[in-house]
Amino acid sequence: MTGRGSVGWAARLLCGAGTLALACSPATGQTAAPPTPAPAQPPDAAELDPSAPLAPMPDLGVDWPDLKAKDSNLPSATAQPARVEPATSSATSDGTSQVRYSWAIEGLSGVSDAEGLLKSFKAQSALETDRKKAANAAQIARRSSADADLLAQLLRSQGYYDAVVEPRSDRSADGLQVVLAADPGEQYRFASVELPGLSAAGADAEKLRNAFGVKAGDPVVAQDVIDAGAALTNALGQQGFATAEVGEQQVEINHQTRLATLILPVNTGPVARFGNIRVSGNPPFSTQHLGIIARFKRGDVYERSKIDDLRRALIATSLVASSDIQLVPVNGGRTVDVAVRLEPAPRHTIAGELGYGTGQGIRAEVSWTDRNFFNPEGALTLRGVAGTKEQLAAVQFRRSNFLQRDQVLNLLASAGHQKFDAYEAKTVQLSGNIERQSNFIWHKKWAWSYGAQILGTDELGAFDRTGIKQTRKFLIGALPLSLGFDESDSLLDPTRGFRLSGFLSPELSAHGGEFPYARVQIDASTYHRVSDQVVAAGRIRVGTIVGASAFDIAPSRRFYAGGGGSVRGYGYQQLGPKDADGDPIGGRGLAEFALEARIRLNQFGGNWGVVPFFDGGSLTTKTIPGSGMWRFGAGVGARYYSSFGPIRIDLGVPLNRQKGDGPVAVTVSLGQAF
Repeated sequence: MTGRGSVGWAARLLCGAGTLALACSPATGQTAAPPTPAPAQPPDAAELDPSAPLAPMPDLGVDWPDLKAKDSNLPSATAQPARVEPATSSATSDGTSQVRYSWAIEGLSGVSDAEGLLKSFKAQSALETDRKKAANAAQIARRSSADADLLAQLLRSQGYYDAVVEPRSDRSADGLQVVLAADPGEQYRFASVELPGLSAAGADAEKLRNAFGVKAGDPVVAQDVIDAGAALTNALGQQGFATAEVGEQQVEINHQTRLATLILPVNTGPVARFGNIRVSGNPPFSTQHLGIIARFKRGDVYERSKIDDLRRALIATSLVASSDIQLVPVNGGRTVDVAVRLEPAPRHTIAGELGYGTGQGIRAEVSWTDRNFFNPEGALTLRGVAGTKEQLAAVQFRRSNFLQRDQVLNLLASAGHQKFDAYEAKTVQLSGNIERQSNFIWHKKWAWSYGAQILGTDELGAFDRTGIKQTRKFLIGALPLSLGFDESDSLLDPTRGFRLSGFLSPELSAHGGEFPYARVQIDASTYHRVSDQVVAAGRIRVGTIVGASAFDIAPSRRFYAGGGGSVRGYGYQQLGPKDADGDPIGGRGLAEFALEARIRLNQFGGNWGVVPFFDGGSLTTKTIPGSGMWRFGAGVGARYYSSFGPIRIDLGVPLNRQKGDGPVAVTVSLGQAF
């Protein structure tokens, strides 16, 4: 190898390493003008001595990097480590200078949706993520440079395609402040928006065009275009275009005029109708039952929302682990069959519940359920209650989507024992009803139920005004009806809206003869969000029993007041008239109210809250609600907002105590009081 060749090889290596000490030839990588090329060595030149020391390396004009310093090979942008005041810096064990910093953004005052842009920026910002940690100058420079690029990218997504963001650092009393100075420039707008192929939708074309949302003159915001495309796809499905396809969007930006054009091709296809439902996989129920769950019939015009509804309804059965729904076009796309592939979920559930209330004592409940014991959707539940005041064994059969969607058949057989201050009852019950209720997936506005009950009960209680307790046996038949309207936003923790419900139960009682009577109750509650942390809530309840005197009615069928779900501050069933022993006897006329403020505490991550409350109630043996003596209670509760609902502990104090009332009443349960 010649000496000239050796120099050329060295030059290529140095250029690859990024040094600027030698000028490289683009073609060969050799030096353009070597200063003093070494003379060529003759073939018989003396051999190299391998033990001889190496010649000194030439000075390349670049300092060697300090390998101990973190990020020392990164540019420092405008942050100057040497300008950091000693009072605000520290040094690590490896000698690296550390400094605290803060950051700010300038120049966004004229940007549309600046608040949303800043929220997106903070979620992704490197400066924000580690702002509480000290860092060296190179780390701060790297973060500020990355965040400048991030902010520029976010501005471009908002239509500011000429945006420039420059980072700088300023000394402050607390260390270093990084400033991202933004010059957004002018926001680009759409000169034209075209949806070729949409005219094939005929009379629906204009409605679909409006569903797209983005039009000429609107700013070029990327998320708006994405959302508009999704809205158009959904609208096409709602108008019956089951096989419609929305193509790739084409956006062209003109930086001179600061205008853009948008072209989004659409192939609507024909208006389709629903065909057959096909079921495959390992379905927990038949095609016929799937037809009951679906809100469409064969021949109905296709609507995409009804497919989404079917998917949610299948999950709501709790019998489906996964559901895959595909449309199968037939007859040239004018009909679509619905192919449903189902995989079953585990059928068995074991559940438990534990609670405590003053007057109710400790109550523990456990249940075992086979959710598809009788196919389809026939759940069998075995339930037991063990408590200091109540014991129960029950068998329940529940068939969901009975004969029609959202209709439930319930059959119940139970044997129980209750021993409260008001009465002691040993009861055997057979009942059945058909109902429509809300659940966490289907929060319905209207709910109702109707059914029948037959129960035999042996009860110890007060049956005359002397208050002397006696034991009597009753055979009771009832036809209970209920109707409810729920405009609230949550089942367990409502923050706005209202609820209204009514209950009517005509009953026939046999004890030394037969006599009819009817129980009526109305409940109403309202919720209002005062601020992000405070919700004001209130409720009222009125009830009456007509057709029989209070002492003719079995004690377990009378009205009672007091307790965690009634007037807090008083023990369970402790309001109202009492017998000679100071025990409650129940009544026919009931009136209650409750007011509370539900306050979330941000200091604990928003998972805890306090609830001051004020309750009142009246119970009388007369039929007119509110005609008896009013009793009031006040107190405060604690709430822990878990993922499945609030857990509450309420401590109430009776404000006008009577003999036998305790100084404090405690309730522990799941969910708000109302």
